[in-house]
Amino acid sequence: MSGPTVVIIGAGIVGCALADELTGRGWTDVTVLDRGPLFETGGSTSHAPGLVFQIDPSRTMSRLARYTVEKYAGLGCFSPVGSLEVATTPARLAELHRRFGFGQSWGVPSSVLDPAACATAYPLLDKSLIAGGLHVPSDGVVPAVRAAEAQAARATTRGARFLGDRTVTRVLSRAGRVTGVATADEEFPADLVVSCAGLWGPAIGAMAGAPIPLLPMAHQYVRTTPAGASDELPILRHPDRDLYFRAHGDRLGIGSYLHEPMPVDLADLPGDDHPSKLPFTPDTFKQSWAAAAELIPALRGATLEDAFNGVLSFTADGFPLLGEAASPRGLWMAEAVGVAHSAGAAKAVAEWMVDGRPAIDLHECDLNRFDAAQLSPDYVRRRAIRSFVEVYDIVHPADPPPVRNVRVSPFHPRQTELGAVFGEAAGWERPLWYATNPPPEAPRPRDEWSSRHWSPIAETEARLTRRRVALYDMTPLTRIDVTGPVGFLAGLAAGDVDRPVGTVVHTVLLDSAGGVRSDVTVARLGEDRFRVGANGPLDVDWLRRHAPPGVSVRDVTGGTCGVGLWGPAARELLAPLTDVDVSSEAFRSRQAREGHVGTVPVVMLRLSCVGEPGWEIYTEAQYGLRLWDTLWEAGREHGLIAAGRSAFDSLRLEKGHRTWGRDVTSEDDPYQAGLLPSGDRAPERRLTCLVLADTGDVPLGREPVYAGGFPVGHVTSAAYGWSVGAPIAYAWLPSALAVPGTQVEIGYFGRLLLATVATEPLFDPKQERLRR
Repeated sequence: MSGPTVVIIGAGIVGCALADELTGRGWTDVTVLDRGPLFETGGSTSHAPGLVFQIDPSRTMSRLARYTVEKYAGLGCFSPVGSLEVATTPARLAELHRRFGFGQSWGVPSSVLDPAACATAYPLLDKSLIAGGLHVPSDGVVPAVRAAEAQAARATTRGARFLGDRTVTRVLSRAGRVTGVATADEEFPADLVVSCAGLWGPAIGAMAGAPIPLLPMAHQYVRTTPAGASDELPILRHPDRDLYFRAHGDRLGIGSYLHEPMPVDLADLPGDDHPSKLPFTPDTFKQSWAAAAELIPALRGATLEDAFNGVLSFTADGFPLLGEAASPRGLWMAEAVGVAHSAGAAKAVAEWMVDGRPAIDLHECDLNRFDAAQLSPDYVRRRAIRSFVEVYDIVHPADPPPVRNVRVSPFHPRQTELGAVFGEAAGWERPLWYATNPPPEAPRPRDEWSSRHWSPIAETEARLTRRRVALYDMTPLTRIDVTGPVGFLAGLAAGDVDRPVGTVVHTVLLDSAGGVRSDVTVARLGEDRFRVGANGPLDVDWLRRHAPPGVSVRDVTGGTCGVGLWGPAARELLAPLTDVDVSSEAFRSRQAREGHVGTVPVVMLRLSCVGEPGWEIYTEAQYGLRLWDTLWEAGREHGLIAAGRSAFDSLRLEKGHRTWGRDVTSEDDPYQAGLLPSGDRAPERRLTCLVLADTGDVPLGREPVYAGGFPVGHVTSAAYGWSVGAPIAYAWLPSALAVPGTQVEIGYFGRLLLATVATEPLFDPKQERLRR
């Protein structure tokens, strides 16, 4: 069986890799079109330096790079010269120790070298400048065009065809589904179309009415005259000056991000055979050349032999764009993917297309992860430029300002009056803590790294939540109203959602292959009315894709708002304000009621993520300020405070509340993660609660966990537990180690922190005792 007819737009390394992966899975009716000649098509692949660094803060991106190395090595298109990332400051050396930890967590062997060992690995260095380096022996270089051609050749033997000099001018569709593409001279019918067009991706998306939120930007690359290099040299990264190096025989290639961001308009590309290579701007490179010659003295006698500004694709958050568009159906994307992740991304997309789900979690890369406002051209441009600056730690006199205040809750004016310090997530402004809340009299010391973006006021807010009552902004949580027969949700969920009206069920959504999509709460507000608490646009997209006629799926997040009212005094505060009976007998845990708070119509859920009694209270955005003011005024006599995410994270970990996408992903068994009752299952690994020795160090997440000197797992979330009096971390561990009392160690910036497996929850939800 040849499978559906597939047209891939773009014969760069990603398009060729996807054709190879699809035909290798039996889908052989594949046509790959490119606007340029094969296989040096003129896109980013044609000038890519081909460096592959496998260690990344993201486990997903690290896995994509690891598969790229494995595949291209098997094809004879990979030079395993290794990589060396050097530090010239103590702060950068600390960061390299953290990156070493990422490698341990994701299974990429590496070592932190002293200056002498760095000079041995890379003799051209001026070791007097070096504080240390991170060496990854399995990193290396891919000749991008040759790798593309090798994969295309293999795909061709299975039936794929590759056609150059075919510029796609239209994406054809009918009744909401793609039907093919057209060039100036011919049409290519297709069941599925995949855009692997790189920097031309936005133009392809515009043809189909599907936004592709990426921004082409120029990046400088030069090749020197002879500088004493050799092809055996490792690839070199100098992050303190935003430079990287690779050998071209006895010459060096130097890539620089040490320049002002240079966004590119597609209309300004040259009309020659290399449209993604723009004229070099030597004045922009002066600072980079000086920094390169300082690090590698041999360059002081060299000059530039070749130089250009190469165009690459950047997204608002630095991750690729993978998956099927919401509309038209059948249009897939594999965009903003570099050489380092090309084969891994192609494999994941091919699995997704053929099997219905990728083998690894891709929520960070999913095309549909953005809110509508984040798809606007202005947001994409501004945030991609800012992402460029942030990813490469670039500091310029004219740095673009952060893109903020895109999404604010109705409570924002009151929060500002209370001195809220905001963080941003998915465009939402979320209070981290409130400056008008006093810090503790004797704040506990905290190490430099974990104290960034944190305040000791979080301790005050956490303790007052436990002692009195606090108000938390829950507006950024995604809310979906579903109207229709209960069978729709029942068919997509692992748990029983066909419960009586007024019931709240915590369950997981399943994909078409039976895998877990995400965890959700489903509140049944009527026989055919449901409020789904979900995890962002991906859940909205999934429910809409599967809604049959007669079922309505509405994302009501932006038109609603909500608070968490939690603490021992929550009932005493709320009872006089509402027409809902909030006694424990009438309104039990995991139940929902509709009614009023003062004059405000609300939906109230008896849920708590922090281990204290209380409610999540939601209303329409138009009533938001009135809801806040009603609760705030009544709360004065009860000592009500506003509290932020820093306190929330501490309290949720003490309770044992898991967060989707951070503690648990689609790869994880919900039973192992504690999202569903485990019954008689005997999982191989578990999401495990750890309590650390109180040294002032608090893990940040993604650190490796060691037992017997070997890495056995990784940290997902961590915070200081103010009720427990010690740092808390959650980590995935083998079940044999997930036994209370077992001692393990967490790798933290080159040190090992002692941790002990603890009984959950650390804070008993009945408030009978603290448990260690």
